[in-house]
Amino acid sequence: MLRLLLLIFVGFGVTPVMAHAFLDHARPAVGSTVHESPGEIRLWFTQRLEPVFSKVRVLDKTGKEVNAGDSRVDSADPTLIVATVPSLVPGTYRVIWRVVSIDTHVTEGDFTFEVS
Repeated sequence: MLRLLLLIFVGFGVTPVMAHAFLDHARPAVGSTVHESPGEIRLWFTQRLEPVFSKVRVLDKTGKEVNAGDSRVDSADPTLIVATVPSLVPGTYRVIWRVVSIDTHVTEGDFTFEVS
């Protein structure tokens, strides 16, 4: 079956392509509780990101943005976006991301983590 699909793709000149950059994993992890404030939030995606159009924000429980406003795609790993945060007091934080993959598809989402 796999060979048949490969022949069809090759025969018609079609190459399979992933369509969006999905969140693969994060540090702090999605829904996790950390015992110390992280110095930065790191999100890895399934595709390379367009640096100019990809951003991360971190909000406290009141909705106030607490990140340094410096989110950036890592030059050594274009699937990684990083945002610096100050020392976070105990509480729940919401990470909001909006990224554009190199194939121009936009994805966005959010998750929370807790500092205990």
